[in-house]
Amino acid sequence: MEGIVTLSKKEQNRLLVLNQVGAGRISGQQAAEVMGISLRHTRRLMAAYRKEGAAALAHGNRGRKPKHALSSELKNQVLELAKLKYDGCNHQQFTEFLEEREGISLSRSSVRRILLGGGIRSPRKRRPPKHRRRRQRYPQEGMLLQIDGSPHDWLEGRGPWLSLVGAIDDATGKVPYALFREQEDAQGYFLLLQHIVQNEGIPAALYHDRHSIFELPPDKLPSIEEQLEGKRPLTQFGRLMEELGITSIPALSPQAKGRIERLWGTFQDRLVSELRLAKASTIEEANRVLWDFLPRYSQKFAVLAAEPCSAYRPVGERFVADEVFCFKHQRTVGADNVVRFEGHRLQIVPTNGRASYARCRVEVHERLDGSLAVYYQGKRLTTISAPPEPAVLRAQVKVVEPVAARTASPAVFNRRPAPNHPWRLWVYRTNRE
Repeated sequence: MEGIVTLSKKEQNRLLVLNQVGAGRISGQQAAEVMGISLRHTRRLMAAYRKEGAAALAHGNRGRKPKHALSSELKNQVLELAKLKYDGCNHQQFTEFLEEREGISLSRSSVRRILLGGGIRSPRKRRPPKHRRRRQRYPQEGMLLQIDGSPHDWLEGRGPWLSLVGAIDDATGKVPYALFREQEDAQGYFLLLQHIVQNEGIPAALYHDRHSIFELPPDKLPSIEEQLEGKRPLTQFGRLMEELGITSIPALSPQAKGRIERLWGTFQDRLVSELRLAKASTIEEANRVLWDFLPRYSQKFAVLAAEPCSAYRPVGERFVADEVFCFKHQRTVGADNVVRFEGHRLQIVPTNGRASYARCRVEVHERLDGSLAVYYQGKRLTTISAPPEPAVLRAQVKVVEPVAARTASPAVFNRRPAPNHPWRLWVYRTNRE
C-alpha cells in the first residue's frame, strides 16, 4: 500500500528524537549525542525529515537486491550439483569440491545458506557436546602413533565391506600410512608398520586398543620354553614391537584414543565421497584412491609439532625388512632333517659347515609374500622341498572300481536266497545241528 513506511527499531528511535527537536524540547547537539551521530549528520537527517517525512529515515537500499548477491542461476546450479553429483558430501567438503572441480568459488557460509534454503542438510549427524578435557599433544613427530582399524561399508554397496587399517601421528595429526584390508588382521598391521618404518623411521610408541592382534588374553599361560627363558607370551605383532624397540601402550577405552577415532569419522565422510566419485568397487581401486587422498588430507589438516625435530629412529645398516616383518614360529627338526610347517615339508641341506640339524630347535619365518625361510641361531639355512611322505601319497591315490562293478545292476549283489534254497530247508538245518 502506498503511504506506508516500515522503519526499523533504530529508525523509530531516531524519529522520536527528531520530533523532540522539531518541538524545541531538545537541541540539535543533544539529539546528536542521543542518536550517537555527529551534529552535521543530525542536521542532514532533520532537513530530510522536514522535506520527505518519516520515509527519509528509511535506508535507501531497502527493498533492493544487493549488488553482490548470488544469482538464481548459480544457486540452482549449486543445488543441482549437491543433489546429483555430490550427493552425500558434507557442506565443507562440498564447498571445496565446487572450487576444485567445478570452478565455483563460494564461502562455506554461502553454500550452507543455499543448501539449507533448498532443504538439504548436512548428512553428518553430530552428537550433543559433552564436557571433556583436552590432552596436550606429544611435542615431537614420531613419539606416539595411534593405530586402529575401521570396518565400514566404504564402497557403499558397490563392493565388499572393507576394514581400513591406519595410523595417525599424535603430535601433528599427519596420517603416515593406511591401507584397506578385507578384514582387520595382523598382516595388515605388519604392512602398515613396515611402510612407516621404511619411509619415516621407527616410532617411539604405539597406542592401540586391546585387540587380540596386540595382546593375548589374560588367562593365556606361557609355554614351557617361555617359562624357562623368563619371557612373557606375546602375539606376533607384540613380538615385532619388542624387536623394533617400540613401546606398546594399550588404551582402556575408545575415548582414550580419540584422535584416531575422530579420524575414522572424518574418513567415513570425506573418503567415502572420494571413493564414490572415483566409482571404486574393488579393494585395489579403493587403495589407489586412498593413497592419492592421504597426502592431500595431511597437507590440509596436519599441524606443526611443538618441537621441529623428529622422534623417528632410523633403521640400522644391517636392517633386513624381510627378517623382521614376518611371522616367526618355533619348530623342531625331524630325524630326517625335515621341518614341518602347516602342510609344508622343508628339507634342510648341509649349511654353514654343519651336516645335520636333526632335533634342533629352529625358527620358521612366514613372510608377508607367503614364502618360508628357516633360521637357526640367527643364520638362515638352505632348504628345498622335501619329498612327500607315504601317508600323503596314499591319500592322493584314488581307488578305481572295476568296470563290471560300475556297470552291473545293484540287484546282482543284493540277491536274496530263494524260499527253496537248501539253506532255508528244515532238514538241512537239522543235519547241520
